[in-house]
Amino acid sequence: MKALVLVIDSFGIGALPDAEKYGDGGSNTALHICEAIPGEKWPNLRRYGLGNAAELLGFSLPGCGPVERPEALYGVMAEKSPGKDTTTGHWEIAGLELDKPFTTFPSEYPSFPEEMVRRFEEAVGRKILGNKAASGTVIIEELYQEHKKTGAPICYTSGDSVFQIAAHEEVIPLEELYEMCRAARKICDDWQVGRVIARPFIGESGSLQRTAGRRDFSIPLPGPSLLDHLQSQGVVTAGVGKIGDIFLEQGLDESYHDKGNEACLKRTLDLAAEKREKDLFVFVNLVDTDMIYGHRRDVKGYFDAVAAVDKALPNLEEALASGDLLIVTADHGCDPTYRGTDHTREYVPLLAFRKGYDGKSVGIRGAFSDVAASLADYFNVPPYPRGRSFLLSVV
Repeated sequence: MKALVLVIDSFGIGALPDAEKYGDGGSNTALHICEAIPGEKWPNLRRYGLGNAAELLGFSLPGCGPVERPEALYGVMAEKSPGKDTTTGHWEIAGLELDKPFTTFPSEYPSFPEEMVRRFEEAVGRKILGNKAASGTVIIEELYQEHKKTGAPICYTSGDSVFQIAAHEEVIPLEELYEMCRAARKICDDWQVGRVIARPFIGESGSLQRTAGRRDFSIPLPGPSLLDHLQSQGVVTAGVGKIGDIFLEQGLDESYHDKGNEACLKRTLDLAAEKREKDLFVFVNLVDTDMIYGHRRDVKGYFDAVAAVDKALPNLEEALASGDLLIVTADHGCDPTYRGTDHTREYVPLLAFRKGYDGKSVGIRGAFSDVAASLADYFNVPPYPRGRSFLLSVV
C-alpha cells in the first residue's frame, strides 16, 4: 500500500471564521485566482472535486466549477491550531495540534527583542542589518551594499513566526550561513519562534536572486507526529522538499531535499512508481506557489504553478496501484490578490483520490489532523489520537 500527501503550499480556499482576528477577512486564494484568470482551469483538480469543495463554503470557482461525479473524496478543512504558517499547518496535517500560536514580531524596526538580537550577534560575532518585517526580495536590494561592505547578515521577519537570515553567498558562505541559523535556532527556542530560515542570494544590485540553498530550521516538535506513529508500525515514511526541515527529520526513514516543485514532483512520481515490499507513506511540500508567487502577489505565476501540479496528477495516478491513496491539500492561504505580502488564515481543500473508489463529499472538517487519523486508518495501524478519519464511512 502507498499513500501520498501533496501539500500545495498556501493554496487556501476561503477565509476561516476567525480570519478577521488575523487581519485576513475576505481572503480567498483559490477563488481570487480563478476570478483573475479567464477560461477553464485545473481540469484534474476539477474532476477530483475542487469546485465541489468550494460549493461547500457557498461559492463557485470560475472555470473550475463542480462536476456531477467527482473522482475523489472532497471537502475542506479548517485549521484548529492558532496561526497561519507553514510549521503549524504541516504539523497539524501530521496530527500535532497547537493550543497557542508561535511568537510573531511587530513589523516596524526594531522587530526583534533587544535581548534576542544581542545574544545572536554575540553568537555569530557580527552585527545585524534589517531587524524589521519585509519582503525578502525587497530587503536584500535595500541593504545589499551595506551587507557587502560590512559583512553583516540581513535579518528580517514577516507576519509569520520567522527569524530569517539573508546573506550573499560571496559575503557569507552557505555553510557559515547555516551555522548562523543553527545558533539562531537555539536562541529563538526561548521565544517560541516557529522557524529560522536561511535565505542565501547571489548577483549584484538590480539583479539579486535568491538561490535554492534556502533551509528551514524548525522549532522542536512537541511530541510524536503521524510520521513517528506510522514508522513505529513498520510503514516506511518519506519526506520530499521542505518536509525534512519542517519535522527536523523526526519520524522519517527517507528525506529528499529536492528544490522547487518540478524536482519535488519528479521525486514523488519516482517514489509512487517504485515496487516495495513494505507500505509507504510519502509527504510532499510543493513550495513554489507560496514562496515564489504568493508572497510576491503574482497571480498569474501562482495560477501557472497550480496548473503544473494539476498536469502532474494523471502520471501519479498511473504510477499508483489499485487502492493506493493520493491526497491533495494545503497548509494555509497566501492570497496573491490580498493586501500585504503575508499568509492568509484560510480553509484548505481536501481531495483524496483512491484508485478504484468513487468520490463523495466528506464535508467541512474541523481540523487538518483528520488527515493523520485517516492515514492511520488507511494503513490499518492503531488509531492516531487526534483527528477523525474521513475514510471510515467509505472504505
